[in-house]
Amino acid sequence: MVSQQRSKRIADRIHEELSTLLLMETADPRLSTVHITRVRVDNEIAFANIYVSSLAGSQEADEILEGLKHASGYLRSELARRIQLRHFPRLRFYWDHSPEHADRIDKLLASLDIGDELPMDTENNTHNDDDIE
Repeated sequence: MVSQQRSKRIADRIHEELSTLLLMETADPRLSTVHITRVRVDNEIAFANIYVSSLAGSQEADEILEGLKHASGYLRSELARRIQLRHFPRLRFYWDHSPEHADRIDKLLASLDIGDELPMDTENNTHNDDDIE
């Protein structure tokens, strides 16, 4: 069992190296738009949970996850070569929906009509009653 700080450092390194591998050295077209959003390594360093998203959106999620599963042996061996650990964790890939949720929230906020609010008096942090007709 390792400390949370060491686990975080390992996760950060996996994130960095895996992003480079996917960008520069993977030929699978299914993985061309993949973006690593987060990596979490358990305290025993048995598993690395890797969360991914894509510009293509969640409609391509199954195909992308299948491509990652297919390439996981190669990716794990390349990562093990680049990151020196006694036992390298097994890679598990998950789809991260948070970028899509954030985009949806942004669209909802943009669609709100907030033009009817009173202007704020920035000095006193109150509404300016002089602007009421």
